[in-house]
Amino acid sequence: MYLWLKLIHVVAVIVFVGNITVGIFWKVIADRSRDPRIMAHTIRGIIGADRVFTIPAIVVIVAAGVATALAEQIPILGTGWIFWAIILFVIAGLAFVPVSRAQHELQVVADEGAKTGTVDSARYEAISARWNFWGMVALIAPLGAVALMILKPTLPAFH
Repeated sequence: MYLWLKLIHVVAVIVFVGNITVGIFWKVIADRSRDPRIMAHTIRGIIGADRVFTIPAIVVIVAAGVATALAEQIPILGTGWIFWAIILFVIAGLAFVPVSRAQHELQVVADEGAKTGTVDSARYEAISARWNFWGMVALIAPLGAVALMILKPTLPAFH
């Protein structure tokens, strides 16, 4: 049972990190096009992919991670690498709040640009800067958690 739970957990992590990475990739390509229709379409796709892949993956990561630890009788908060991986995962979750807000703002600006034929570049770039910063936090934090889960370093835990 442990190995099946671990497999489910790892696949969910792959989907989660992969979707974040691919979203960043496609947004960079869309922004370089300077075509508001492409930008609007891409942002809409990123928001949709978050609903279909990222959010469900979060639920599976947590459920399978907890179940895996319980199956092996590993103290979740008492094991340093798990505790700090959870902290990084929470940081990623908190970073997703401004990412999500920025995505919806970018969608509005890009949709307006698609209707008029020109995007408000200054407004779009200001929102994009926030999306880029928080998006990197939302990517780097879970990558750190992945490293902790694989390397299992000795770290202080919650007691």
